[in-house]
Amino acid sequence: MTGDTAGEIRPPGGALTEERLAGAVREVALVRRAGRARATAVSAALLAAAFAALCLALSVGDFVVPLREVVATLAGGGDAGSRFVIIELRLPRALTGLLVGAAFGLSGAVFQTLLRNPLASPDMIGITWGASAAGVLASAVFGVSGFPLSVCALAGALLTAVAIYALAWREGVAGYRLVLVGVGVGAGLSSLVSYLLTSSAVTEAQKALAWLTGSLNGRSWEQMWPLLGAMVVLVPLTFLAARSLPAMQLGDDTARGLGTRVERGRPALIGCAVALAGVATAAAGPVGFVAFLSAPIARRLLPRQGAALLPAALTGALIVSVADFAAQHLLGSVQFPVGVVTSMIGAPYLLWLLARSNRVGKGG
Repeated sequence: MTGDTAGEIRPPGGALTEERLAGAVREVALVRRAGRARATAVSAALLAAAFAALCLALSVGDFVVPLREVVATLAGGGDAGSRFVIIELRLPRALTGLLVGAAFGLSGAVFQTLLRNPLASPDMIGITWGASAAGVLASAVFGVSGFPLSVCALAGALLTAVAIYALAWREGVAGYRLVLVGVGVGAGLSSLVSYLLTSSAVTEAQKALAWLTGSLNGRSWEQMWPLLGAMVVLVPLTFLAARSLPAMQLGDDTARGLGTRVERGRPALIGCAVALAGVATAAAGPVGFVAFLSAPIARRLLPRQGAALLPAALTGALIVSVADFAAQHLLGSVQFPVGVVTSMIGAPYLLWLLARSNRVGKGG
């Protein structure tokens, strides 16, 4: 075979290879486009559902306001009575619930994706117990209340996260080790909280216990505005830090090979997730299982979207809003804290997850 003949044979093979590559690129582009379209549709549906839950919460109560009047009042209309009931009495609680749920949902999604463990939510690895211990200590021992109490709870969450990260560090942080250390630290802090409750006066212990359950009762604009301000700062920072999350999902070695600064990116993500859980706990107490449930639900709605941070945040907001409505109106004449309802939902899921993990031979 001459050089000319060989030269005539190569181009068809090269053209076929290029055609296959172009087809593969087109297929990947179509899959990504379809994924983005589904993510947009799911996020829009969750946002609409959260707004519907908000309107329902503003409508139902001792004084029922028609939904049409609720929408008109939110748009700036409505009569004086409706504006007082909706804007002054019900809206702060409803908005606080949405923001708390979004913060917990986003925090849980970051933790579970970063550590690649379905148990790695802030309420499972001790972060919210740190906020709870600091809050109970400040309230029961030093008589702190209001905004300073929220600051103490946030500081407790951050200090606990630093302690867990330091204890789990062994020339890097493995996800399973951080989870185990967090569970141990959370157990110790839980014992501290129990000691503080049993050694406090009955009235102080009762108030602290209601807060520890996770409650939106009595929430006003005083709690809502600081939480909103914190979310305005933390949510963009979290999404900015999450740009390195897809690479870190592949493992530390692969992420480093792709040029990701793992030991810089991981603390930034954990810091944002801890702060989100801290401000949510400061506003409404440690509402159980919201961070634990939101990300798995969002990932089932978007099976190919990885972390699904925005859908997880919207799912958390929807869970807290619906749970608080059920706690107020659907469980008899007594109004329960919202944490009671979320725990009723989350505890069976945790048992199912543990049973499923044991059945397939995984530890989580």
